[in-house]
Amino acid sequence: MSTVPRISASSYSNTAPLVWSFLYGSRRASIELIMDTAPARSAELLRQKRVDAALVPVIEYQRIEDVLLVPNVCVGARARVRSVCLVTKGEDLRKVKSVALDVSSRTSVALTRIIFREFYGFEPDYKEAPPNLTEMLAGSDCALLIGDPSLTIDESVYRKFDLAETWKSFTGTGFVFAMWMAQTEKADVAGQIDFAAARDEGLKHLEEIIANYETDISLSHEDFRRYLSENISYTIDASMQGGLELYYKLAFEHKLIENLKSLRFLG
Repeated sequence: MSTVPRISASSYSNTAPLVWSFLYGSRRASIELIMDTAPARSAELLRQKRVDAALVPVIEYQRIEDVLLVPNVCVGARARVRSVCLVTKGEDLRKVKSVALDVSSRTSVALTRIIFREFYGFEPDYKEAPPNLTEMLAGSDCALLIGDPSLTIDESVYRKFDLAETWKSFTGTGFVFAMWMAQTEKADVAGQIDFAAARDEGLKHLEEIIANYETDISLSHEDFRRYLSENISYTIDASMQGGLELYYKLAFEHKLIENLKSLRFLG
């Protein structure tokens, strides 16, 4: 008797095209899907071997033992991502002395540290905080915010720095924020799932996805569509893979990960 694969993903709108098929489409009876608002939660479920595969912040590939990457499927950006940003009350990043870090993120926390150390040449003070921009900026002069809350920041009040755009300005490469990863010992179970076909099905249903989120996220319909179809890239191109490898190299050099594993893929 075959095992029903158990997978996990965050419930941010930018992951919706990757999971729509499992929730509403042709694969809805083929897997058990656990959803949570924080990508970090999916990483913990994978680390604890409570799921066979999970959509996980990419930094965790280097931290979780015995996992494989699912090839060619991701949440990333070739240039501007819009939903991963540093926010100030007007200051330039070079003037920042303290940063409140969104506790729901891991890849972006490491990316923030790399940007300040490697690109700007200094280290601000950091503290973790729940993702509430007003409260974050009450105690720090910069905030890292990820996911849907960062899409509707009032840029007449705050100054917003897009992290994928900042990364590209220094490196010339795209950036990968999250990928599906599978337990090595459950590779046969995860291998039953066609994650690329699920993505392709989801991208054909953007209208339904936007309708699911429109009451919660105050973007116009067309702006929401542009975000999901133009800002977010769900396929890894050569620039994004180069960016991923460079990100891992810099994370290792800055001691944000203990080991530097080569990329190993499912199948």
